[in-house]
This record gives sequence, C-alpha cells and structure tokens, in this order.
Amino acid sequence: MSTVDSATLLIDGPWEHRFVAANGARFHVALAGPDERDAPLVVLLHGIPEFWWAWRHQVPALADAGYRVAAMDVRGTGGSDKPPVGYDVPTLAADVAGVIQSLGAASAVVVGTGTGGEIAWAMAGLHPRHTRAVAALGAPHPLDTRGSLRAAIRPAAAKRLAFIQLPSFPERALTQGDLVSRLLHEWGGTPDWISADDEAVYRSAAQVPFAAHSQMEQLRWIVRSMPRPDGRRYHAALASTRPLPVLQLHGGRDGIRPAAHAALSSQTAALVGPGYRFELLSQAGHFLPEEAPDQVTDLLLSWLREVAPID
Repeated sequence: MSTVDSATLLIDGPWEHRFVAANGARFHVALAGPDERDAPLVVLLHGIPEFWWAWRHQVPALADAGYRVAAMDVRGTGGSDKPPVGYDVPTLAADVAGVIQSLGAASAVVVGTGTGGEIAWAMAGLHPRHTRAVAALGAPHPLDTRGSLRAAIRPAAAKRLAFIQLPSFPERALTQGDLVSRLLHEWGGTPDWISADDEAVYRSAAQVPFAAHSQMEQLRWIVRSMPRPDGRRYHAALASTRPLPVLQLHGGRDGIRPAAHAALSSQTAALVGPGYRFELLSQAGHFLPEEAPDQVTDLLLSWLREVAPID
C-alpha cells in the first residue's frame, strides 16, 4: 500500500496554509480573515477521523464576518507533527494554547467538534488565560461523561471504542481496511450523509504516515485515563474551571453520544456559569460542521457576535 504525503491535505481554498511552532512541535493551520492581530481569533479543532478540512464550510464565513480564523490540525494529524507521544488531552490543550500565542493573540475563542470538543473543554480548565470562550460540538462535558459513562456512550460506539483499545489492529483497519468509513457512517446522522469524494479525502488523511496511530492514541488516552492518576488530575483541573461563555451544539442523531445525555448536568453547569447556551440540531449526527454546515455557521456567528464582538 502506498502512503500519502501530508502536503496533499493542504487543499486550496479561501485560506492560507501556515505552519507555526508551539509546545515543542510544528502545527499546520488553515488561516483566513483579517491580518490585524486585534481581530478576535477563533481556533477551530477537528475530531476523529478528521483533519482541519472538516471546517471548510465555516472558515470563509467566519472570516468574512471579520474574525481571524485558524482551523488547526491537532497533533498527529494532517500537516502537523506526529511525534510518538503527547496524545493526552492536557498536552493537546497545551498545543492549542501555544498555537494561539504563536499567532500573536493573547486569547482565542476555541471551537471544537468531537474529540476537538474535549480539547476545547480542557482549554477552559487548563488554559483559561488563553481562552476567551468555548464552543463544543458533539462533545458533552468530560466530567459528565466520567460521571455516567454507560449512559454517555451508545452501546455500539462503546464496542467500537473497545476495539480501538487493541494494539495495532485499529491502525491497520484505518489504513488498509474500512474503519474510516465505518466511523463516519456509524457516528453520522444518516448512513449517506457524506459523499464518496469527501469520504475518500478522510481515507487518504488516515494513510499519512503515523496519522492513524496518533488518532487512535487520542481515543485510547480518553478511555484508559479514566481510572489512572493522570486522568484524575485532568478531571480535577476541569472541576476548577472558571465561568466563561460556552456554546454547546449536539446532533439529535449523534451515533456515539446520545442527545439525551449531552447537555450539562447541574454540577458542570455550576462550573460553566450563566453564559451557557445549548442547541440541539435534531436531524444531524456527530459531524456537525459537515452534516449541518449552514446551521452550525449561523449559530456560531450569532454567538460570536455576543462573546467576541468585532470592534
């Protein structure tokens, strides 16, 4: 099987591809919007099995509205570095905080979907100085997931996550088998939500050397850290989150996270504070920026005008 060069994932569009140094590594961002560093920065974080391109519908719209937008390839994906370690959420959040500073901003609105949403929640707890507001799409608060794991994950998705804990087999299924397609179709709102061409892009992204292992390591850490000391330290840090504006979007047909258990519990709502807004996209699944692009864009823009108004 031939491998894919990550340069093929630098897809042309109304954005600039830039590489920035942060947290001891190099990260790719698709950057759009005003060059002025006083324009509010919005950092977009993809989930699994995606890369920055998951935000292709939102980047130009947010930039046209006057925001400086950076769709980031998280550690281990797309054009970003793929070191052998560092796929725990605290390190991934430190990467984002470093990218914000490397782009010349003191803070940013951090928007994440899927596992990117978990990183966005972590930014509020671990890097509040660099986090202006948080939007989490298809990503219930990690403390709520920890408190009711059985209810927070659909049974079929739990079986898929259990398979991912195995060594080597999931990576092989991503690069040589059909695991990318299965994740997209099983977790999406309808089996045919994604086109064959778009699905092929994500299959190619998984074949970039070391990308498959990196993405599986992210999911392994989220599951395995639950009972471990590093996981307990992470959740303790989240429990001291200061209140800040939060937008949470969730798909009514999310194939991994049931909508009934998506909104904040009373305990986590007390952490987030009064600036919390929850929206259910009833016909969409887990991959909201692509399954409901116009709806997500409109909701983000209306919320951004409140939490990060353009001067």
